[in-house]
Amino acid sequence: MRHGCKVNKLSRTHAHRVAMLSNMATSLILHKRVETTLAKAKALRVYVEPLINRSKEDSTHSRRVVFSYLQNKEAVTELFREISQKVANRPGGYTRILKTGIRHGDNAEMAIIELVDYNENMLKETKTAKAKTTRRSRSKKATEAPVANAETTPAAEEAKAE
Repeated sequence: MRHGCKVNKLSRTHAHRVAMLSNMATSLILHKRVETTLAKAKALRVYVEPLINRSKEDSTHSRRVVFSYLQNKEAVTELFREISQKVANRPGGYTRILKTGIRHGDNAEMAIIELVDYNENMLKETKTAKAKTTRRSRSKKATEAPVANAETTPAAEEAKAE
């Protein structure tokens, strides 16, 4: 039984699991998205979000703590220089998991985990969302007002004068 056990062991030993999550976190930071199984994506989110949160404060201690998890200088540099600037005003939720279907070989659920601020297609959709219109009918005065203004244009006045 797994009473109170919050860690998904992913059928791996502790050392293998830590090494795998470190490598996946490095790939996520460097490439901004990773395609993996759904269980690994959920485990990776728990692993990488505290590291991104830690990168908001650029201090020597924070860099050393993050390096102890990632073991990759390029990933730490990328995290503290670029990613921390983009997520500076975000209170959490730095990653997004998108289910992509099943893998044909073993029927495993596949997913893409990505950094939220780096998916340009999703950012365009949120910025260009249409303003919500009301479902109630408009008053007749609002529709008649533009018509009345059209009759008082200079061209309309000349036509009336002739």
